[in-house]
Amino acid sequence: MSKALFQFGELIPGYNVAVLNERAVRAAAGILFFFAMVTLMNAMLLGNFQPTRVFVLAFLIDFTLRIFVNPKFSPSLILGQWMVRKQEPEYVGAPQKRFAWAIGFTLALLMLYLIVIKGVIGPINMLVCGTCLLLLFFESSFGICMGCQLYNMFSKNEVELCPGNVCTYNPPSGAGGSWMQGLVLLVFLVAVFNVAAWVYAHPKSSPISTEVGAPVTPQDPGEVERCRVPEFAKKIGHEQQWKLHNGCP
Repeated sequence: MSKALFQFGELIPGYNVAVLNERAVRAAAGILFFFAMVTLMNAMLLGNFQPTRVFVLAFLIDFTLRIFVNPKFSPSLILGQWMVRKQEPEYVGAPQKRFAWAIGFTLALLMLYLIVIKGVIGPINMLVCGTCLLLLFFESSFGICMGCQLYNMFSKNEVELCPGNVCTYNPPSGAGGSWMQGLVLLVFLVAVFNVAAWVYAHPKSSPISTEVGAPVTPQDPGEVERCRVPEFAKKIGHEQQWKLHNGCP
Protein backbone atom coordinates (compact mmCIF):
# COMPACT_ATOMS: atom_id res chain seq x y z
CA MET A 1 0.00 0.00 0.00
CA SER A 2 1.42 3.36 -1.07
CA LYS A 3 2.12 5.99 1.60
CA ALA A 4 2.87 8.98 -0.68
CA LEU A 5 1.86 12.37 0.67
CA PHE A 6 0.41 13.83 -2.55
CA GLN A 7 -1.67 11.06 -4.00
CA PHE A 8 -5.29 10.50 -4.91
CA GLY A 9 -6.40 7.12 -3.61
CA GLU A 10 -4.54 4.12 -2.29
CA LEU A 11 -2.44 1.80 -4.48
CA ILE A 12 -3.28 -1.66 -3.18
CA PRO A 13 -1.90 -4.92 -4.66
CA GLY A 14 -4.55 -6.75 -6.65
CA TYR A 15 -6.27 -3.60 -7.92
CA ASN A 16 -5.48 -2.10 -11.32
CA VAL A 17 -6.38 1.45 -10.29
CA ALA A 18 -6.04 3.61 -7.21
CA VAL A 19 -8.94 2.97 -4.84
CA LEU A 20 -10.91 4.59 -2.03
CA ASN A 21 -12.92 3.04 0.78
CA GLU A 22 -16.55 3.56 -0.26
CA ARG A 23 -17.77 3.10 3.31
CA ALA A 24 -15.67 6.03 4.52
CA VAL A 25 -16.72 8.11 1.52
CA ARG A 26 -20.41 7.56 2.26
CA ALA A 27 -19.87 8.33 5.94
CA ALA A 28 -18.13 11.59 5.04
CA ALA A 29 -20.96 12.51 2.69
CA GLY A 30 -23.45 11.92 5.49
CA ILE A 31 -21.47 14.14 7.86
CA LEU A 32 -21.34 16.97 5.33
CA PHE A 33 -25.03 16.55 4.52
CA PHE A 34 -25.94 16.91 8.19
CA PHE A 35 -24.04 20.16 8.65
CA ALA A 36 -25.27 21.48 5.30
CA MET A 37 -28.88 20.92 6.41
CA VAL A 38 -28.25 22.65 9.76
CA THR A 39 -26.84 25.73 8.05
CA LEU A 40 -29.63 25.73 5.45
CA MET A 41 -32.30 25.65 8.15
CA ASN A 42 -30.61 28.54 9.94
CA ALA A 43 -30.76 30.55 6.73
CA MET A 44 -34.29 29.56 5.72
CA LEU A 45 -36.03 29.78 9.08
CA LEU A 46 -33.99 32.29 11.05
CA GLY A 47 -32.46 34.42 8.33
CA ASN A 48 -29.02 33.73 9.79
CA PHE A 49 -26.52 33.19 6.96
CA GLN A 50 -23.40 33.19 9.13
CA PRO A 51 -23.35 29.40 9.67
CA THR A 52 -23.73 28.97 5.89
CA ARG A 53 -20.67 31.14 5.26
CA VAL A 54 -18.65 29.14 7.78
CA PHE A 55 -19.80 25.84 6.25
CA VAL A 56 -18.93 26.97 2.71
CA LEU A 57 -15.37 27.76 3.80
CA ALA A 58 -15.04 24.47 5.67
CA PHE A 59 -16.49 22.54 2.72
CA LEU A 60 -14.07 24.21 0.30
CA ILE A 61 -11.05 23.47 2.50
CA ASP A 62 -12.18 19.86 2.88
CA PHE A 63 -12.53 19.33 -0.89
CA THR A 64 -9.29 21.17 -1.64
CA LEU A 65 -7.42 18.72 0.56
CA ARG A 66 -9.26 15.79 -1.02
CA ILE A 67 -8.50 16.70 -4.61
CA PHE A 68 -5.16 18.52 -4.54
CA VAL A 69 -3.36 16.90 -1.62
CA ASN A 70 -4.67 13.50 -0.52
CA PRO A 71 -8.16 12.26 0.44
CA LYS A 72 -6.78 10.78 3.65
CA PHE A 73 -6.17 14.33 4.92
CA SER A 74 -9.74 15.46 4.31
CA PRO A 75 -11.28 16.21 7.76
CA SER A 76 -14.68 14.73 6.86
CA LEU A 77 -13.05 11.57 5.47
CA ILE A 78 -10.83 11.28 8.54
CA LEU A 79 -13.94 11.33 10.73
CA GLY A 80 -15.84 9.07 8.33
CA GLN A 81 -13.00 6.54 8.27
CA TRP A 82 -12.92 6.51 12.05
CA MET A 83 -16.67 5.94 12.24
CA VAL A 84 -16.52 2.89 9.94
CA ARG A 85 -13.17 1.58 11.19
CA LYS A 86 -14.74 -1.71 12.33
CA GLN A 87 -16.34 -2.36 8.95
CA GLU A 88 -14.61 -4.24 6.17
CA PRO A 89 -13.46 -1.76 3.48
CA GLU A 90 -15.32 -1.69 0.17
CA TYR A 91 -12.84 -0.42 -2.38
CA VAL A 92 -13.99 1.57 -5.41
CA GLY A 93 -12.08 3.25 -8.22
CA ALA A 94 -10.61 6.65 -7.34
CA PRO A 95 -10.66 8.31 -10.82
CA GLN A 96 -14.45 8.62 -11.00
CA LYS A 97 -14.56 9.89 -7.41
CA ARG A 98 -12.09 12.61 -8.26
CA PHE A 99 -14.32 13.78 -11.10
CA ALA A 100 -17.38 13.75 -8.82
CA TRP A 101 -15.58 15.68 -6.10
CA ALA A 102 -14.39 18.21 -8.69
CA ILE A 103 -18.08 19.02 -9.27
CA GLY A 104 -18.50 19.60 -5.52
CA PHE A 105 -15.36 21.74 -5.48
CA THR A 106 -16.71 23.88 -8.33
CA LEU A 107 -20.03 24.37 -6.54
CA ALA A 108 -18.14 25.33 -3.37
CA LEU A 109 -16.14 27.96 -5.29
CA LEU A 110 -19.38 29.39 -6.66
CA MET A 111 -20.89 29.54 -3.17
CA LEU A 112 -17.70 31.19 -1.87
CA TYR A 113 -18.11 33.97 -4.40
CA LEU A 114 -21.88 34.39 -3.96
CA ILE A 115 -22.36 34.02 -0.20
CA VAL A 116 -19.01 34.67 1.48
CA ILE A 117 -17.54 37.37 -0.77
CA LYS A 118 -20.56 39.08 -2.33
CA GLY A 119 -23.20 38.28 0.29
CA VAL A 120 -25.77 37.55 -2.42
CA ILE A 121 -29.18 36.34 -1.20
CA GLY A 122 -31.56 34.92 -3.77
CA PRO A 123 -32.75 31.95 -5.86
CA ILE A 124 -29.30 31.21 -7.30
CA ASN A 125 -28.07 30.39 -3.80
CA MET A 126 -30.99 28.00 -3.29
CA LEU A 127 -30.24 26.29 -6.60
CA VAL A 128 -26.55 25.76 -5.82
CA CYS A 129 -27.24 24.66 -2.22
CA GLY A 130 -29.98 22.34 -3.41
CA THR A 131 -27.63 20.74 -5.93
CA CYS A 132 -24.98 20.14 -3.25
CA LEU A 133 -27.56 18.67 -0.88
CA LEU A 134 -28.94 16.41 -3.60
CA LEU A 135 -25.48 15.04 -4.45
CA LEU A 136 -24.61 14.48 -0.77
CA PHE A 137 -28.00 12.89 -0.04
CA PHE A 138 -27.79 10.35 -2.88
CA GLU A 139 -24.20 9.50 -1.94
CA SER A 140 -24.83 9.02 1.78
CA SER A 141 -28.31 7.47 1.65
CA PHE A 142 -28.22 5.24 -1.42
CA GLY A 143 -24.54 4.94 -2.28
CA ILE A 144 -25.32 6.53 -5.65
CA CYS A 145 -22.48 8.75 -6.85
CA MET A 146 -24.17 10.93 -9.47
CA GLY A 147 -20.89 12.58 -10.43
CA CYS A 148 -19.37 9.13 -10.95
CA GLN A 149 -22.19 8.25 -13.34
CA LEU A 150 -21.43 11.37 -15.38
CA TYR A 151 -17.77 10.32 -15.46
CA ASN A 152 -18.78 6.86 -16.70
CA MET A 153 -20.78 8.43 -19.54
CA PHE A 154 -17.92 10.58 -20.85
CA SER A 155 -14.78 8.64 -19.92
CA LYS A 156 -12.83 7.13 -22.81
CA ASN A 157 -11.30 4.52 -20.52
CA GLU A 158 -13.17 1.55 -19.12
CA VAL A 159 -14.34 2.44 -15.62
CA GLU A 160 -13.43 -0.05 -12.90
CA LEU A 161 -14.67 -0.74 -9.38
CA CYS A 162 -17.86 1.31 -9.39
CA PRO A 163 -19.75 1.69 -6.09
CA GLY A 164 -22.18 -1.20 -5.74
CA ASN A 165 -20.58 -2.71 -8.87
CA VAL A 166 -23.10 -0.78 -11.00
CA CYS A 167 -20.66 -0.73 -13.94
CA THR A 168 -20.98 -4.46 -14.60
CA TYR A 169 -23.85 -5.76 -12.45
CA ASN A 170 -27.12 -6.62 -14.22
CA PRO A 171 -29.91 -6.89 -11.64
CA PRO A 172 -32.35 -9.79 -12.09
CA SER A 173 -35.97 -9.20 -12.94
CA GLY A 174 -37.92 -8.00 -9.92
CA ALA A 175 -34.87 -6.71 -8.06
CA GLY A 176 -36.63 -3.38 -7.55
CA GLY A 177 -39.57 -4.99 -5.77
CA SER A 178 -42.82 -6.78 -6.58
CA TRP A 179 -46.16 -5.34 -7.70
CA MET A 180 -47.50 -6.03 -4.23
CA GLN A 181 -44.82 -3.84 -2.69
CA GLY A 182 -45.62 -1.13 -5.21
CA LEU A 183 -49.28 -1.32 -4.24
CA VAL A 184 -48.39 -0.93 -0.55
CA LEU A 185 -46.30 2.13 -1.39
CA LEU A 186 -49.14 3.62 -3.44
CA VAL A 187 -51.69 3.09 -0.66
CA PHE A 188 -49.28 4.65 1.84
CA LEU A 189 -48.76 7.75 -0.33
CA VAL A 190 -52.51 8.18 -0.88
CA ALA A 191 -53.11 7.87 2.86
CA VAL A 192 -50.44 10.45 3.68
CA PHE A 193 -51.87 12.82 1.04
CA ASN A 194 -55.36 12.53 2.56
CA VAL A 195 -54.04 13.07 6.09
CA ALA A 196 -52.13 16.13 4.91
CA ALA A 197 -55.26 17.50 3.22
CA TRP A 198 -57.24 17.05 6.43
CA VAL A 199 -54.54 18.68 8.58
CA TYR A 200 -54.33 21.73 6.32
CA ALA A 201 -58.14 21.96 6.23
CA HIS A 202 -58.26 22.02 10.05
CA PRO A 203 -55.48 24.37 11.19
CA LYS A 204 -54.93 25.14 14.85
CA SER A 205 -57.05 28.02 16.07
CA SER A 206 -55.21 31.31 16.42
CA PRO A 207 -54.64 32.54 20.00
CA ILE A 208 -56.02 35.93 18.88
CA SER A 209 -59.67 35.97 17.83
CA THR A 210 -60.35 37.63 14.47
CA GLU A 211 -64.17 37.62 14.69
CA VAL A 212 -65.92 40.96 14.29
CA GLY A 213 -66.63 42.51 17.69
CA ALA A 214 -64.43 40.03 19.54
CA PRO A 215 -61.91 41.44 21.99
CA VAL A 216 -58.40 41.64 20.59
CA THR A 217 -55.63 40.51 22.89
CA PRO A 218 -52.59 42.79 22.72
CA GLN A 219 -49.60 41.08 21.16
CA ASP A 220 -46.43 40.57 23.11
CA PRO A 221 -43.74 42.90 21.70
CA GLY A 222 -41.29 40.02 21.80
CA GLU A 223 -43.65 37.91 19.70
CA VAL A 224 -44.09 40.75 17.21
CA GLU A 225 -40.32 41.02 16.85
CA ARG A 226 -39.97 37.25 16.50
CA CYS A 227 -42.47 37.22 13.66
CA ARG A 228 -40.90 40.09 11.77
CA VAL A 229 -40.15 38.65 8.34
CA PRO A 230 -36.44 39.03 7.45
CA GLU A 231 -35.50 40.88 4.31
CA PHE A 232 -33.99 37.82 2.61
CA ALA A 233 -37.37 36.02 2.76
CA LYS A 234 -39.10 39.01 1.18
CA LYS A 235 -36.50 39.24 -1.58
CA ILE A 236 -37.03 35.63 -2.66
CA GLY A 237 -40.81 35.75 -2.29
CA HIS A 238 -40.70 33.40 0.70
CA GLU A 239 -42.60 35.63 3.14
CA GLN A 240 -45.68 33.44 3.67
CA GLN A 241 -43.60 30.25 3.86
CA TRP A 242 -41.34 31.86 6.46
CA LYS A 243 -44.38 32.78 8.58
CA LEU A 244 -45.75 29.26 8.23
CA HIS A 245 -42.44 27.66 9.23
CA ASN A 246 -42.15 29.91 12.28
CA GLY A 247 -45.77 29.61 13.40
CA CYS A 248 -46.54 33.29 12.81
CA PRO A 249 -49.95 34.71 11.83
